[in-house]
Amino acid sequence: MSSYLKIYFALILFSLTSCQSNAKMHKDWIYQPADKLLAEQKLKQFAPEKDKPIADLIVKIGISFLETPYVAATLENGPGEKLVINLHELDCTTFVETTLALARTVKSGKTDLESFGAELERIRYRNGIRNQYLSRLHYFWEWILDNTKKQIVSDEPNLQGEKSQKIVQFMSTHPESYPVLKGHGELLPDLAGQEKALSANDFWYFPKSNPENLLKNLRNGDIIGLTAPIDASIEINHTGIIVQKNGQSYLLHGSQSHKKILLSEEPIMDFLKPESKNSGIMIARPMN
Repeated sequence: MSSYLKIYFALILFSLTSCQSNAKMHKDWIYQPADKLLAEQKLKQFAPEKDKPIADLIVKIGISFLETPYVAATLENGPGEKLVINLHELDCTTFVETTLALARTVKSGKTDLESFGAELERIRYRNGIRNQYLSRLHYFWEWILDNTKKQIVSDEPNLQGEKSQKIVQFMSTHPESYPVLKGHGELLPDLAGQEKALSANDFWYFPKSNPENLLKNLRNGDIIGLTAPIDASIEINHTGIIVQKNGQSYLLHGSQSHKKILLSEEPIMDFLKPESKNSGIMIARPMN
């Protein structure tokens, strides 16, 4: 065999080995080639702005998702819980997570899918460790508490609001609403234990009955949860990102009714009308 052919076949073998290694690296990740392309495009697009405050990055990256289709339950893939990376279909929570993960990856100076996926996994799962379905931070209140411990966000702004006691148990009492729980009742006892542990925390939030205090504590780029009534078995009705312009706070969010990512036409208090099922706001302030 000629030296040329030996080199040719060696390159083919190296290429195949590299592909197999890459496939092994992502055997428990779910994404489409378009998602990889979109993630890396955004990371490169915003790379020149990596030294800006993370709040500004979050708003800019979030706005780049305007008109992206709203699709719910994209993370449901069985009790084994593979990491889902989906930038072309977002709901209110995955929109917030994806935007935050992109901003943090930009701040790190990385522009590759692997770095973004690792950041997303750290944000989405309890203690940053993905280990089956129940390791996901299903309740946004716990999402805020856990990501505060990881110093990804801060829940300290909420201490300027009001403290209450909250009992969450919606998931364990409504398993039929969740594809995985519907088929795996054996998960319910452990889930109920997680809910009990979460409910033992003080529930700090800004009630809509005091709009002046609420509004003065909001900042551009804040991640917020619209809180459910205190006596409800769920804690957060909706999530989004605060965008401030002309002295007013608006909500950048995945809208289920409009089926897309949009920036609200009316200020945030439009979501907190007296007849609304939202009782107030809980803040997660991104940390640089």
